[in-house]
Amino acid sequence: MAKSLLKTASLSGRTKLLHQTGLSLYSTSHGFYEEEVKKTLQQFPGGSIDLQKEDNGIGILTLNNPSRMNAFSGVMMLQLLEKVIELENWTEGKGLIVRGAKNTFSSGSDLNAVKSLGTPEANFL
Repeated sequence: MAKSLLKTASLSGRTKLLHQTGLSLYSTSHGFYEEEVKKTLQQFPGGSIDLQKEDNGIGILTLNNPSRMNAFSGVMMLQLLEKVIELENWTEGKGLIVRGAKNTFSSGSDLNAVKSLGTPEANFL
């Protein structure tokens, strides 16, 4: 368990370092370019990732796309990245609850986005 916690802490530090130095989370050596990935994901709107930060240090992250059983849209994937970065910088944070809107956690990813990203033209897979 301690080893797992250390791994998580170091990942957070690495992510912070990447952002501070202006480097990308996407590796161009694998053919991924952050702006291209973001542009493609933005083509799949719907839903939102909502974050409440309580005074007691508990965050509540809500997957909010109930019409699709809270499936992740492309825009939601980008919002999740923003919320994770926000949480990494939340020094008062002690814990996080991840939940789905309307009594459903998540059915996964919007298959339209997955199909689009999986085409040879997209060059992401």
